[in-house]
Amino acid sequence: MSTPDGTTVLAAGCVLWRRSPVTGGTELCLVHRPKYDDWSHPKGKLKPGEDALAGALREVAEETGHTAAPGPELPTARYPADGRPKQVRYWAAEAVSGTFVPNDEVDRVLWLAPDAARARLTRPRDRALVDALLTTARLP
Repeated sequence: MSTPDGTTVLAAGCVLWRRSPVTGGTELCLVHRPKYDDWSHPKGKLKPGEDALAGALREVAEETGHTAAPGPELPTARYPADGRPKQVRYWAAEAVSGTFVPNDEVDRVLWLAPDAARARLTRPRDRALVDALLTTARLP
């Protein structure tokens, strides 16, 4: 995740949500990354010259198997990663269609109610994005 010249690593992702097929309530998608053994929102590094929103939607598709309709931008996360500064832009995004297939990066996904998702997330900065989603996005 470091860059050869020491510049900020640019990444993007989404707080992916859907209407529960069972209860009709809002559910958030969390991804489990076996490399880090953590639960987080789908995200990843941008390709050179890639638009941040396009990269966020690409990462959602790669990690969850879902296409998504983007909503409002959420707060940007900034933190050190592998000794370099990292910046991750996030958007609220509604899952439109798709099916998860485990892969090298993500071996499991969970769809959870917002409170359960907040509790399952590994990092506090990811929990803050759940709160931002609930206050920023106009969820049905």
